[in-house]
Parts: sequence; structure tokens; C-alpha cells
Amino acid sequence: MNENFVNIGEILQSLRVNKGLALEELAEGICSVEELDLMEKNKQVPTIDQLFMLANKLNVKLSDFFDFTSADSASYVSAVSGLINKYRRERNYKAIHEIVQREKDNPLFNFPSSQQFLLWHEAICLYYLADPDKRDKKTPIRMLNEALDLTNPSRKGFSEREIEIKMAIALIEKDDLNYEEAIFILKDILEDIEKLPALVDPQIRLRALFGLSQSLSKINKYQESLIYSEKGIQQCINDEVIYLLGEFLYQTASNNLALDNKEEGIKYLTKALHIFNLQKNSRLSNLVETELEKLSTK
Repeated sequence: MNENFVNIGEILQSLRVNKGLALEELAEGICSVEELDLMEKNKQVPTIDQLFMLANKLNVKLSDFFDFTSADSASYVSAVSGLINKYRRERNYKAIHEIVQREKDNPLFNFPSSQQFLLWHEAICLYYLADPDKRDKKTPIRMLNEALDLTNPSRKGFSEREIEIKMAIALIEKDDLNYEEAIFILKDILEDIEKLPALVDPQIRLRALFGLSQSLSKINKYQESLIYSEKGIQQCINDEVIYLLGEFLYQTASNNLALDNKEEGIKYLTKALHIFNLQKNSRLSNLVETELEKLSTK
């Protein structure tokens, strides 16, 4: 983390002592005692993730560690945004919600792009933190559309971030079992991506392809779903990534099995198993192994 701080070591030690915490107590669940000792001596810089957890345990604001008199305030906004993005990838909506609530009234987030970022994440937290049996998509989707209005009220020429917000709407529709609407939005997103001069985050296209393939399978359009799952596999190869590759292989296997192509189904399940084992994803590995065992006895 390259952001500029006030003397972070002195602040950490001062707050810890003031709270009556031993090194071991503050470090627990965050880092090793040795690492915290180095941080307090300014010999090691904490990651933004560690700093967030330390601030929570010390009951102070994350911004207390940033020196706004000597550093561009954009560094703080960037750090917080990076932390939220990390938690979104991990689907840690509780942590995202906590950060958003703390930063909503922070004047550093008064710019439209920053307000949009917080509103986007507040909306997805509202949906995914709700009881699954009591989720109401109307308010989160309204908020996501309000987030788009902040930078693109005409809905023309979508930026990469705006595409991600559209993706959030599509995935909420999918998770709310409104597959037809999700398919419509996801196909639109793929067209938006093609209009961009370049895609900074290639995972956006992969998520759109995967959501589309999943949604089509849910309404028994296996042949069309197969087109997008195979596109996803090829895109992973082109991008030289394994992100969602196992899932695309599994989806392709499921589509083939639904179309009574048992041999192809087993072939792709075996490939998916190799990827999940490589990623040490025991949950999905066990799922695939169980399916392969069932198929071998038929």
C-alpha cells in the first residue's frame, strides 16, 4: 500500500495502549504479533485490509490513519474503493455495508463518481444481506438505476464501471429467478463491452457470459446456454486466466448432459475437476466427483 500516512506506527501503539490492549489482543485474527510489532515500529506497512480491521478493533475511523494535510485525498478514496472491490469479489457484503455506512457522509466521497460507487455497493448489500425469503429487489434495482443516472442519464456509451452496475442489476434479476430479464440485460452488456475501446478488467466479460449461460440453462435453453459456456471457455484461454474456467467447463458439462450427450458431459466434468483441484476448491471438486460417480454407475 503506497498511500501516505501520518506516523502510523505511533498512532497504532498510542491507540492500542489507550484501549488497554496487549499486542497479542490487537493482532488476533488480523496479523501475527511480530507483524504488528513491526508496524508499530514503522518497519512494516499494513495492507489496507489489515488497516481496516485494526481500525475496527480500535474503534476509530480508517481515515484517521491518512494524512490529508500532505497527501492527495484521492489516495484515501482509492484505498477504500479498493477494499470494497476486494470484499465484493469475496462476496463479503457485511463488510462492504459497514464501510459504505461509514463513508456515506464523508465529504471526500461527494464527487459523482464516488457517490455512484457507494450507492452501487449500498444497493447490492441491501439485496444480498436481506433474508433470502424476504428479499425485495425493487429498492436495490432503483438505487442501481439512480447510480447510473449520476454519470449516464441517457444510457448511451456505457463506461466499464457503468457496465458493472448494469451487471449488478442483471445478477439480482437472475438471483430473483427473473431469468428472462437477466438474459436480456446480459446480452445488452455483451454489446456494450464490444463498443469499449478496451476492457481494463477482462473478468467483466467472463461474468456476463457465465451469468448468461446459467440463466439460459435455468429456462431449459441448453443449446443456447452451451454457446455461451463454450465462449466463456475460449475467452478464458484467450485472456490466459483460470477465473471461472472451472465453472464454464462444469456448465458446459451440465448442458451436454441435459442434451443427452453423456460422453461430452463426462469429458467436461473431468476437465472441470482438474481446474477445481488446481484451485483447491474442495466444495466444487466434491460436487463434480459425486456427479462423475453417479454417471459411472449408470
